[in-house]
Amino acid sequence: MVSLRFPTAAVPRIPPNKAPNGAAIAATLAAAAAAAAASLTLTAKATGRPVPHPAPSAPLWASLSLADGSGPSSVEPRTGASFPTEAATGRHLLGVGLRKTSILGLKSIDVYAFGVYADGEDLKQQLKEKYRKFCVSELKENAELINDALEHDIPMTVRLQIVYGRLSIGSVRSGFEKSVGSRLQKFGGQDTKELLQSFVSLFKDDYKLPKGSVIELSRESSHVLKISIEGEEVGSIQSKLLCQSILDLYIGDDPFDKNAKDNIQENIASILKS
Repeated sequence: MVSLRFPTAAVPRIPPNKAPNGAAIAATLAAAAAAAAASLTLTAKATGRPVPHPAPSAPLWASLSLADGSGPSSVEPRTGASFPTEAATGRHLLGVGLRKTSILGLKSIDVYAFGVYADGEDLKQQLKEKYRKFCVSELKENAELINDALEHDIPMTVRLQIVYGRLSIGSVRSGFEKSVGSRLQKFGGQDTKELLQSFVSLFKDDYKLPKGSVIELSRESSHVLKISIEGEEVGSIQSKLLCQSILDLYIGDDPFDKNAKDNIQENIASILKS
């Protein structure tokens, strides 16, 4: 939360030999309001935050609260990881989940929370015609809906937020090599090693992943996979097979988090019927 300090406004003094009247009081309050508004503008600019613009009809005190810059968010309940309901690209959050793994088959650890994003208009444009006759409850159980979302050129983003404090970039590479590799074989057969290596090689040792770090995997138009770490784009690969394989980890037949996949499918169904 941005802390705003307002210097004391210079209020014009009323001459002592005249009793204050309504006009004088109004002028005094207007001067004080203008001074406070000027102070708010300077403070907001100094912090780099947007300067609030009150509605013309709103009184000044209705506009003196400045938010911390974050919009509405959704929290993954098991980890407390928070995801904005709208990404910078304008895509909307469809659901959140958790990637867990086990050590030596014994101890289970939470690796990262994730959120899946898509633009509602993109979903409607490519899927609504096929599913227009179905109701929401039918779409929630329709396996073809998710298969079509994976198959079509629908821009989507998976946002990963690290929750395991000792995760190394090498572990991320190894994890993706195993999980994405199995999906590449599922959709494309055996001859996928070169494509897999071109993907995992983007996760270089230079990158550190302390708890709270964010990785984004985005399918852009024409099946271009864009990878970014902490807001920095590290590379992109055009491959329908790779995009489909990565999204399958989160919303496919055997997802990392089944409840998250079901919730995402339900929200896609609701969007198509809206």
